[in-house]
Order: sequence, then structure tokens, then C-alpha cells
Amino acid sequence: MALLEVKVPDIGDFKEVEIIELLVKPGDTVKAEQSLITVESDKASMEIPSSHAGVVKELKVKVGDKVAEGSLVLMIEVEGSGLLAATRTASEAGGAPVDVLVPDIGDFDEVTVIEVMVKVGDTIQVEQSLITVESDKASMEIPSSHAGAVIEVKVKVGDKVRKGSLVAVVQASGASAAAPAAAAASAPGAAVASVPAPVPATAVAKALPTAALPAHEPSAPKGMLPHASPKIRKLARELGVPLGELNGSGPKARITQADVQGFVKSVMAGATQTRAQAAKAPDAAASGGTFPGLLAWPKVDFSKFGPVERKGMSRIKKISGANLHRNWVLIPHVTNHDDADITDLEAFRVSTNKENERPGAAGIKVTMLAFLIKACMAALKKFPEFNASIDGDQIVFKQYFHIGFAADTPNGLMVPVIKDADKKGIFQISQEMGELAKKARDGKLSPAEMSGGCFSISSLGGIGGRYFTPIINAPEVAILGVCKSSMEPVWDANLNGGAFQPRLMLPLSLSWDHRVIDGAAAARFNAYLGQILGDFRHVLL
Repeated sequence: MALLEVKVPDIGDFKEVEIIELLVKPGDTVKAEQSLITVESDKASMEIPSSHAGVVKELKVKVGDKVAEGSLVLMIEVEGSGLLAATRTASEAGGAPVDVLVPDIGDFDEVTVIEVMVKVGDTIQVEQSLITVESDKASMEIPSSHAGAVIEVKVKVGDKVRKGSLVAVVQASGASAAAPAAAAASAPGAAVASVPAPVPATAVAKALPTAALPAHEPSAPKGMLPHASPKIRKLARELGVPLGELNGSGPKARITQADVQGFVKSVMAGATQTRAQAAKAPDAAASGGTFPGLLAWPKVDFSKFGPVERKGMSRIKKISGANLHRNWVLIPHVTNHDDADITDLEAFRVSTNKENERPGAAGIKVTMLAFLIKACMAALKKFPEFNASIDGDQIVFKQYFHIGFAADTPNGLMVPVIKDADKKGIFQISQEMGELAKKARDGKLSPAEMSGGCFSISSLGGIGGRYFTPIINAPEVAILGVCKSSMEPVWDANLNGGAFQPRLMLPLSLSWDHRVIDGAAAARFNAYLGQILGDFRHVLL
């Protein structure tokens, strides 16, 4: 028996993720690749698998802990393996040169060497990869059957090899290594299969087109195994990455380590959904309606009625569509409509921009949205239930003020976030908004620049319209929609005994989560917001 550490593998560029579930306990017997814990970023969750099979002796983490790559998850007791035995035997005795041969690779006559991973003089271990070979469909690494020093390398890139081909000559570390060598020469598949490897020799043929399917891809059609080495397949299994959903960036579309890590990073950031995730939270319109009691989405051959053109949805529309559908279905929305008098504020904005056009001025163009962000920040401070999120059966009240604003891009809607709006002035907010909006249009927004929002604003600005019902951007609990302002006659009772005055009115549409906010609070929020926009000096109070 041996006691080993199981650690968190590479999870992309995320410094820390939170443990939201423990899937095993001390005393449990686990298999290699069995999920141990579930971790979550602010956008997605994933399960961390075990790197070994054995019995859990001690858990080193608990729910709520933050972990990163290399964090110790648990201690596991494992059985002694053929690998350990072979390495120990080889290292404890002197040995003679032995031939390392290509093991059974299935029904393929020849495969091409595309990479030589060792050189003369290298000291290698049992099961260390020596070369990478490739058929017309897949690639795999050929491991060493012995530990020792490499005396000769018998192949080079471009050579054709088959079962029994000589790969290298190794000065074995122990005399007893001759026995495994003989076994490998007579039955290479059995010899390699006796020790754990990234892909056992008995499974070598499975890495090629006639293969069985990897554990994470039980439904993939035979003959369509993703083009990746065993090392990359193992990494993908550890991270729960479905290789069939990746496009390889290597030669002949081969999937690389960077491809796998990039996919994990994208999923954790919420920019990508796996098919499994999409199946758990389907878009009813796309899936045919999966909610109980609802009729299936109608299937129509539109071309029967006239000419049509089909275009694939952009990646952003797919992601945002699924999120918006979930939010609309799961959040009990209520929307309050109101108007704010921005006559004086607009005059101030125009005069400020004129001053900024003078030589030596900052030159920053101030928009009404910048004032709205500052006004909403002040309203959030006065009504903290709007700066909150639901977490299970608790409400989390945030002590920071990050305001998101909806940006319309050629590829769809994106929501950049102005961080710490309470600590920034109108000029700084305006400048930052311009930079983030440009990044959004250019498709260069990072996940960090779209995360952490407390409250969002969706402005239709100069497009038009009067009121609408904006959909709350979960896990936030409210969102403000604004439309085009218009000059209207407003009754002023203090003017000459009462008269209508032309005033610039801004339509406000506040959607809120009725689980956290009640109608009276929403009405007060909107009224206070209108008060600030009518006289911006209230921001200072």
C-alpha cells in the first residue's frame, strides 16, 4: 500500500475557484477519473477527478474553500502497481542492454513516427513516452517497457514502424529487466498492459479508428475519435473536457494541451458551453421545448412557403440566448415604468462637452449613460436590496458597486462592467465606457471585464421607443432600461399659478426580482433615481 496526494490539475488562468460540493468522504473507494469535488467560478462549474484509484484516507478541503492548480484535495491509499515494481526492480540491480519494441497497435500495418521524445544518454523510466506515432486518423505515444539509459535511438521522424519494430536500445537499470524485455518481445501488448500507462498497450488499437470510445465521450460514433495523443486524452479526462467538441490547432487538426486548457478557461469564464451543459439547461426554442406540460417547438419546413436563407447563430447569441432564457424563466420579473426630468442635466452635459472641446481640455465626451451609472450607484447605496444576489436560501448584500452596461455589437449583446463606480468621476466613467464599448465591438472583451456586476443598465439611447421590459442579468436582482428622451409639456403648478413647461423627459423601465425586492421598494428606487437625475446635486448627499 502507498499513500498518495491528489491535487487540483490545471484549470486554466483562474487563480482560485470555490468548492461547492464534496463528492466523496474518507473510507470511500474511488476509481481513477472518478469525480471528487465540484468547483465553481463566477460563470461555470466543473468536477475535479481523481488521478488514482484507491481508498480515500483523508479529505484536505471542505465546501467553501478556495482552491487553485496544485491545491491538495485529499490523501488516497493505493495498491502497489506493476509500474512501481518494474521501476524498483530495475533500479535495484544492474542490467544488460535490452531492445524496446513497438507493442501491438491493432490492425494497422504501419504508422508514421511524427515525434522522437528522447535522445541518446537520456535516463528514462518505465512507461515514459519515447516516440509519437500517427495513422491517418489518430496519434499516440509509444512508452518504454524498461527503465534505464538510452544507448541508441533506432528511429527518426518520418520512419514507418509497426508491431515489433525496434525503437531504442536501453541499458536497463537491473538484470531482472531482461524478463520484462523478453515478455515484451514475445507479447508486447501483454507486457505493457501489466503496468499503468497513459494509454495501455492493449488499448493502443483503441486510440486508432477501430477504437472503443473515451470515457468522457460515450456517445461518439466509432471511427471518429478526436485527433489527440494519449497524454492529451489523459489531461482531457482529468479536466472533464469532451475532446470531440474541440477544434485542434496542431498539425492535421491535432488537439494540443493549449487547446484543452483554452477550452476549460472558456467554459469556466462562461464564454463556452459544453453539449452536456446545454442539455442540462436547454433553450426551449432550440431544443423543441423540454419543460413539462409544454408542447414541443413546432418543426416547419419554411422553404415550402417561399425562398429562405439560413445563417448560423453567432457564438455570443447562443450563449446570451441561453442565459436570457434561463433568467426569464427562473426569475419572477416585475417592471416599473417612470419618467425622469433630465432638462437641466442634459444642459449641463452639453455645456461640459463644449468646454472639453477647448484647447488644453481633457477632450473626453460625456454621455448621459455616464450620469445614469453614477445616479444608479447612488440609488444602490440608498436601497441596498438592489445591490444583492440570491445564494441558496441567503441574500448576499454587496459592499462594492460594479455597474454593467449593455453594449450592442455586430455579434450580439455584451455587458461590460464599470468596476467601483462609486470611486470614479463622470469623466473617468465616460472614458472607461468608451474603451470597453470599443473592445466589445472588436470582440476583445476579456471574461474579467464582463464579470462581477451588481446592477445593469440597458440603454436604447437614440434608437427610439418609449418603455420596454429588460431581462435581469443573473445573479443580479435588478436592471434599468432607458429609451430615447423626448421634449414634453409638463405641468408646473408654481409658474404663474400653473402652466405647462417644455421639459426633456427620459423614460425609465426598472425590472426587479420579486423574491428579493417588493413593489414599494421598487417604486421608491425609481422615484429616488428620478430625483437624482432631476437635480444631480443629490449624488453628493
